[in-house]
Amino acid sequence: MSASAIIFYIIAAFILGCGIISMTTRKIFRSAIWLLFSLIGVAALYFWLKVEFIGAVQTVIYVGGIVVLIIFSIFLTQQSGKEMPKAPLVRTIASVLTVILGFALTYAAIYFYDFKPVSQNFNWSVNGIGTQMLSTTKGGYALPFEVVSMLLLAAMVGCIVIAMKKAPADTNGKPKQDEIEKLKEEIKKPDTEITVNEISEL
Repeated sequence: MSASAIIFYIIAAFILGCGIISMTTRKIFRSAIWLLFSLIGVAALYFWLKVEFIGAVQTVIYVGGIVVLIIFSIFLTQQSGKEMPKAPLVRTIASVLTVILGFALTYAAIYFYDFKPVSQNFNWSVNGIGTQMLSTTKGGYALPFEVVSMLLLAAMVGCIVIAMKKAPADTNGKPKQDEIEKLKEEIKKPDTEITVNEISEL
């Protein structure tokens, strides 16, 4: 086995290991950190393939953008250090079956595809990649480029959902009694402004 193959297997094992730990840990902050390491491993794989520009884009967008947004949204929550609830058994079984099916499809695609050596040299320059990304002719990737640009918007929406603070509620979904009493005391104080929405919640 050559040194290049050994480096590839090390990077691949690092990516898979970090991804598995990110999915199995019950602390949301640690999950985000392991996801960060997994994405760094993907960037290292691009650099190993000598596609430096794509590796830099991977680092800037995923590592420096999406994961940082996720970590900041976790910091905005009050339960960033607590453990996440244990997943139901049905969801765990469905996740395991999905992973097995994904590996089976990937193996089948690799096994049955007739790989042939590439005779032409790819243009990995920044100018060539930019031209293909913005080209609307045959071989251009203008439409996929615009679709992928929605990824940052989806990550931002996900961060907002994570950072949203829910009102304290009892088992019936109603505000707790101490919150109601606190609001009543605020109403009795002079120069206190209480909105109609807050009163209607009582």
